Amino acid sequence: MPDTATQTTTVRLLLDEDVWPGLASVLRERGFDAVHVSEVQRGGLPDADQLTYAAQTERAIMTHNIRDFVPLAAEWFLAGEAHAGMVLSPQLEKGELLRRTERLLQAVSAKEMGNSVRFLSDYG
Repeated sequence: MPDTATQTTTVRLLLDEDVWPGLASVLRERGFDAVHVSEVQRGGLPDADQLTYAAQTERAIMTHNIRDFVPLAAEWFLAGEAHAGMVLSPQLEKGELLRRTERLLQAVSAKEMGNSVRFLSDYG
């Protein structure tokens, strides 16, 4: 669980609709700031809209949709558009997804996450 002194620099997550919705609840129970798109009535929206919302709310977006988000990251980079980061991962078993997500959240600050693309496989 992060301490209160570091929470202001802790990555805030927006979980895309293909991510296990319960992950947001478990992360919140452990002191992290995470919401699932279904909790903020954003289900079914295009990927670009989800990324725009994540950027506006200063949240890194976490998704299993690597195929569509890698090109989006490139588009935003080339356009000079800022975002709070992307966390990309293949589908994982729930426990493994939680473990790797916690590792990432403990290792990377919000500043380091900004405008970057991180692969959850690097936090195994």
